[in-house]
Amino acid sequence: MAAKLSAVQADVSLLAVEAIVNAANEPLIMGGGVDGAIRSKAGPEMEAELRRIGRCPTGEAVITRGHALPARFVIHTVAPIWSGDAARRERDVRLLANCYCNSLALAGEHNISEIAFPCLGTGAYGWPGALAAQTAYRSICDYVRERSEIRHVIVCCFSSADLDRYGSLIGA
Repeated sequence: MAAKLSAVQADVSLLAVEAIVNAANEPLIMGGGVDGAIRSKAGPEMEAELRRIGRCPTGEAVITRGHALPARFVIHTVAPIWSGDAARRERDVRLLANCYCNSLALAGEHNISEIAFPCLGTGAYGWPGALAAQTAYRSICDYVRERSEIRHVIVCCFSSADLDRYGSLIGA
C-alpha cells in the first residue's frame, strides 16, 4: 500500500496533481481553513461552478475544475462535525469514511489517477487527529486495494503531528 499512498506536510492548494480534495460545507459557501485557501486561489470561476451545484450533503462529494489552481480538478466533500457524543460516534466515523470513498469514486469516474486529500474534519470540525487519521487510512486503503484506477493518493498534512500520524500508519 505504501507505493500508492504517501503523506506530505504542505498546503494542499499548491499541489500540482490531477485532483485535490476540499474540506467544504453543505451549502458550498466559502469557509476558512482549507476551503478558504483553495477557493481564494482558484478564483471566481470556481465560485460560479459551486453556486450552480448548490449543495453537498455530509459524506458526499462533488467535483469542479481547478481553475487557477495547479490541480486540474477539485473534489469538494463535507465531513461531519465532531460532537464527541458516544451515541453518534459510529455514524460520524461512517460519514467521514464516506468522504474519502465518495471522493475516490468521483475521481475514478473522471479518470483521475492521482488525488491529494487534506486531513478532513480535523480543523474547525473538531475531529480528534488520531481517529480522523485511522478512519482516513482505513477508508483509502480499502478503496484503493479494490480499484486499480487510483495510482497515487497523497494525504496532505498541515501539521507535523498529522504527518507523524500518517507516516506511522503508512509505514506499519
